[in-house]
Amino acid sequence: MEKTVEVRKTYKYRLYRNNKVDGSIHQQINVAGMIWNHALALQKRYYQLTGKYIPLFVMQKHIAKLRMRRSKYAYWKVLGSQAVQEILERLDEAYARFFKKQGGLPRFKKVKKFKSFVLKQAGWDVLDKQAGKKYRKIRIGKKIYKFVYHRPLNGEIKMVTIKRDTAGRLWVCFSVIEKMAIPEPISTGKIGGFDFGLADFLTTNNGATIASPQYYKRDLPRLRAIQRRVSRKIKQSNNHKAGMWHMSRRHIRIADKRLDCHFQLAHDLCDQYDVMVFEDLNLDAMKRLWGQKISDLGFAQFVKVLDWVALKRGKRIIKISRWERTTGKCSRCGHTQKLELSDRVFKCKRCENTLGRDHNAAINILEAGHRLILSQSTEVLANSEAVGVNGRSPCF
Repeated sequence: MEKTVEVRKTYKYRLYRNNKVDGSIHQQINVAGMIWNHALALQKRYYQLTGKYIPLFVMQKHIAKLRMRRSKYAYWKVLGSQAVQEILERLDEAYARFFKKQGGLPRFKKVKKFKSFVLKQAGWDVLDKQAGKKYRKIRIGKKIYKFVYHRPLNGEIKMVTIKRDTAGRLWVCFSVIEKMAIPEPISTGKIGGFDFGLADFLTTNNGATIASPQYYKRDLPRLRAIQRRVSRKIKQSNNHKAGMWHMSRRHIRIADKRLDCHFQLAHDLCDQYDVMVFEDLNLDAMKRLWGQKISDLGFAQFVKVLDWVALKRGKRIIKISRWERTTGKCSRCGHTQKLELSDRVFKCKRCENTLGRDHNAAINILEAGHRLILSQSTEVLANSEAVGVNGRSPCF
């Protein structure tokens, strides 16, 4: 039996290109970057003087006065007021996280590398909604733009984001709330434990391994050749800009390959397992240790993709705590011992159990997942006994 859930989903479409469209949208994104830097400069100065940050409503009122009353900043009006308010909200959230010791101070951004602006309740409207059309139109401010309508746009639109990627391409992203029907899953009756690794992307509790694609490493010789050619060009010349565009396109292609690989792997795992158990990794610490390779493998992106695919297909993902001992613990007798990163084979000093390092960790992850499922089911049973049938208190 199907069940319906509400999900937050984003539809991404390419804006139809011409010089007029590109110039107008690029100008608005550049202005968004200027407003970010201007507001950040004010915040930094205020923080140096007082040790605090300017409240959001005060900053919004100040920027609105500059846009409306100062001729020096009149060109800021090309960007809608909704987008300006969202930029200031984003900056305010960054400072709030800093004062809660959840992150560092926000940084200045190059205007040409600023990526997007967001419109929430107003400042946009989707036009030309006839079915079967290849192009649709969207009004942003007072101007109308076309976008390539390659798939149906469903749900209630809550937010519109205009994005610019590193290659200068323009996209319109619709954030919607959509009711999605989840089909009755085809049960396989299997639960699997998986361990992320550097030598292999994934190792299962059965000992099977999934190789690391490492698309960036594979494409690195070509990227280096392009970079050498670009470094010989005169900066800001047309040849230099063309070389930088070519470099950006190569990086985008690598990212697209990685994303496609993650989706295929996620669907393969959902075909084989009903429940998948993973370890919650500290990716920031891993990047500090191994840097580029962790980014190339894309563990965080794969987990997000797998969460989405599992939701659509009615499967379940369990994440155990990162503090759970999995690598240095024997999967047979439970004995723990120190294990160096160079030790690729785990040999227990108590029972002499010998397994691959990642294989042993995957078995421990599966066992931790079993314990977590058992504890959750016990809590549900205890709560149901306390509440009674149909939410009523039980009679004794």
